[in-house]
Amino acid sequence: MMRRYFSQPVQLTRRVALGIAFSGALALSFVPASVLAAPKTTLVLGMGIEPAGLDPTIAAPVAIGQVTWQNIFEGLVRIDHDGKIQPQLAESWTISDDGKTYTFTLHSGVSFHDGEAFDSSVAKFALDRARGDASVNPQKRFFTSIDTIDTPDATTLVIKLKQPAGSLLYWLGWPASVIVAPKSAENNKTTPVGTGPFKFVNWAKGDKVELARYDAYWDSSASIQLEKATFRFITDPQAQAAAVKAGDVDAFPEFGAPELMHSFDGDKRLVTVIGNTELKVVAGMNNTRKPFDDKRVRQALMMAVDRSAVIEGAWSGYGTAIGSHYTPNDRAYVDMTGTYPYDPEKAKALLAEAGHANGLTFTIKAPQMAYSQRTSQVLQAMFAEIGVTMNIETTEFPAKWVSDVLKGADYDMTVVAHAEPMDIDIYSREPYYFNYRNPAFNEIIRNVEMTPDIAQQDALYEDAQEILAKDVPALFLFVMPKLGVWDGKLKGLWENEPIPSNVLSDVHWEE
Repeated sequence: MMRRYFSQPVQLTRRVALGIAFSGALALSFVPASVLAAPKTTLVLGMGIEPAGLDPTIAAPVAIGQVTWQNIFEGLVRIDHDGKIQPQLAESWTISDDGKTYTFTLHSGVSFHDGEAFDSSVAKFALDRARGDASVNPQKRFFTSIDTIDTPDATTLVIKLKQPAGSLLYWLGWPASVIVAPKSAENNKTTPVGTGPFKFVNWAKGDKVELARYDAYWDSSASIQLEKATFRFITDPQAQAAAVKAGDVDAFPEFGAPELMHSFDGDKRLVTVIGNTELKVVAGMNNTRKPFDDKRVRQALMMAVDRSAVIEGAWSGYGTAIGSHYTPNDRAYVDMTGTYPYDPEKAKALLAEAGHANGLTFTIKAPQMAYSQRTSQVLQAMFAEIGVTMNIETTEFPAKWVSDVLKGADYDMTVVAHAEPMDIDIYSREPYYFNYRNPAFNEIIRNVEMTPDIAQQDALYEDAQEILAKDVPALFLFVMPKLGVWDGKLKGLWENEPIPSNVLSDVHWEE
């Protein structure tokens, strides 16, 4: 077959030229959308509170973990979005029959963002640092059951306990238990270095923290699609709403103003999400200070509280009533709200029986946060109906509240949201600001840790809930939901919060 080649320009007719132009346009129309407009790889995430530091192993505020946990720092194990324990830096483990020896097999080939290698000696360093005499770890109690830590080889870590600790694996998944390295540990407060999928880039105090994807991340099975993540700190709820609506912030996973949630109705770009949290709002009482040392007074105040009205007044109707220090998300949950239901007349009678027929007066130290102030105001009105005068003293949080209430126990009543999951054991801690002492309750909590059997643990947790509901060391009010608002094309953010966090490893944009 003869093929002809033209060395001179060919003159095209108008019809041919138009045909070529049309076919070219047609070809462009079938270019994949991913080529024309690739999905975003950056994220700006809003938070209402800026952390004071970035090391969750040395300070308690949950905002630290909400920036760094599972993003920069990782643990031997992790807590997933369903609240379940999953392997992480430890790929597997075994537990001895007596529940006192945990043998972890660690991943090899893991390095920190600065190149320092992770191995069993590093894991031992991190745990010894958390449990040592000089430790300032906010959850140091997690590690008190540890007797010795051995490192037979680079990928084997053996933890031997003084006595069984049924919650040890769960605790090892918390932000306070993340693995830090010897070379970088001292500077993690301001320049954190971890093994996670994102590395620290910059912290502009009062404005933002910036992270970037760590391309040498050890977990080859992970598909980290975000290249850059910025945490922006916006305190004012009106400003939070404005930033999301304007697109200056892509997501506010914990939006701070429930009364503004409906302001997003009709915005086709944004979605609103109502999820679960562990934020238990309770009005704690000083159980060793009169009149709260009398259980009848505490019970009467509980019966003076209409929880549904508290939820409406404090958090615009968003929330779930609780009757003990436990949430419906937690395993072995029992609804205890019927133990002392709202009944002002019975409340008055019980107060009279306790010697307060003419009422009583006390002060509540309420942090400045909106939910705390509003809750206090609603309680004030309810208590007035049974002849009780409650004065409200606004107390700066966290510094003043921690000093006066948490550490000093210098208060009558206070109201705060407890964020730690499964923290019913705080009523057995001594000292702790409730000053609640019940040997039977303490024995139950001890037994929870002594048994590795989940069914037995659950039965004990049910007993613990019942005791607190009857003794009322605090007024158990409601669980705050996770109110989120974000761009509808943003996928992978946790809708529920089994542990306070902003895990970014699965977050991606969809076109």
